[in-house]
Amino acid sequence: MRSCLNSMGTLCLAAVLAACASPHGLHTSAQRTDASTLAASASLAPAQLSAAAWPTADWWRRYGDPQLDALVAEALAHSPNLRVAEARVRQAAAYAGATEAAAGPQVGAAVRSNRQQFSEHGTTPPPVAGSWKWVNEASLNFTYEFDFWGKHEAAIEAAVGLERASEVDAYAARLVLVTGILRSYVRLEQAWRQLDIAEATLKQREQVVALTRQRVAARIDSDMELKQAQSQVPAARVQIAQLNEAIALARNELAALAGQGPDRGLALAQPRLKEAGPALLPSALPAELIGRRPDVVAQRWRAEAAGKDIDVARDQFYPNISLTALLGVQRLGFAEWFTTGSRISGIGPALTLPIFDAGRLRSALAARNAEYDIAVEQYNATVIDAVRDVVNQLVSLRWLEEERTQQREAVLTAQQAYDLALQRYRAGVGNYLQVLAAQTQLLAAQRLETDLDMRAIELDVGLARALGGGLPDHA
Repeated sequence: MRSCLNSMGTLCLAAVLAACASPHGLHTSAQRTDASTLAASASLAPAQLSAAAWPTADWWRRYGDPQLDALVAEALAHSPNLRVAEARVRQAAAYAGATEAAAGPQVGAAVRSNRQQFSEHGTTPPPVAGSWKWVNEASLNFTYEFDFWGKHEAAIEAAVGLERASEVDAYAARLVLVTGILRSYVRLEQAWRQLDIAEATLKQREQVVALTRQRVAARIDSDMELKQAQSQVPAARVQIAQLNEAIALARNELAALAGQGPDRGLALAQPRLKEAGPALLPSALPAELIGRRPDVVAQRWRAEAAGKDIDVARDQFYPNISLTALLGVQRLGFAEWFTTGSRISGIGPALTLPIFDAGRLRSALAARNAEYDIAVEQYNATVIDAVRDVVNQLVSLRWLEEERTQQREAVLTAQQAYDLALQRYRAGVGNYLQVLAAQTQLLAAQRLETDLDMRAIELDVGLARALGGGLPDHA
């Protein structure tokens, strides 16, 4: 008889386990891209390579402008955006701490006291039955859930991964801020250099007006040439006004980026940026880029955290075993509350196992699998974009050098043409239209040369950003 009962119990247990919720058939499909497999050697071949070419933590100092260094220092100290990023790091650290604490033993105290009327026809015997009594209880409660399947450990690792991602995000916010300041600072210097050209142009046009008056007095030119010369002076002044506006706006933008009021921008003098020299690329590209770019590193941590979330969701299918304990006192009324006879205590394990949940656990696991696939594919896209970003900066720098060489020659030729036209005009051989045409060409060539000079610094800034902006290796 006993063996028959044992057999029936075994069959019942097997039937229950067979009916339990199962993660069978649910899996991820995304695979992380290995940056070393992204073919880029031919695209990077023209660059000068150096193992020490990664940007330093204070890479902006290589432009040799103390005013810029001061602005960046102010921004790093006062920017609200950076404080938001830092607060998010603290928030993620708090979540990680809460997750870790939830996995440990929990001890709590409870004190209850209530006035209760007991039923005359219930289970409570006389003389308590039908009377009002105080029911008092004080206890210490202990619970601990055993982590046989690694659920808690996976949850902690996922939370820590998100905390690390937020730390890298904070550095990314710092990089965005510094890059924004540099770009605005370059625009400020560009406007100031263009203003110098515009003011020199105004002076030249005023001199031409004076020369044209002399030619009209000598009956070489007519009033028509004089009016043409005079009409160019207001146009030059309009351009000066536009450039002064651009300078004022750039100052305001820099003051805001530094976390200051607009009056801070009024104190900014004309920038004096130095070019950083020929672009150098790290010899370990693109393999080590995944540990240097903040966006890539942060996305990698998120993908790894998503993988740990899968472990947590999968472990929900397994039995949950916990231990509970109770120690305290309980008594009707207040007399002799803390005596030995009022003591209550208990200890025992608890086991829970999901058997049928209408697909809730499978849906949760499927969602975690999809989240992991999304995170991995976002990581892959970020890696590909990072390599493209570096190569784009390199391509632009390479062709910019050719543009600048040709433009320097164009400025020299335009200057010579203008000087000859002006000499002929003074000698009474040429006419005003020749002077105006030569001056227009010279002005356009000088402006473009200035723009290309500033473009060189912008691209160098872009390359430093593309290489991670001084983030230590997190591979």
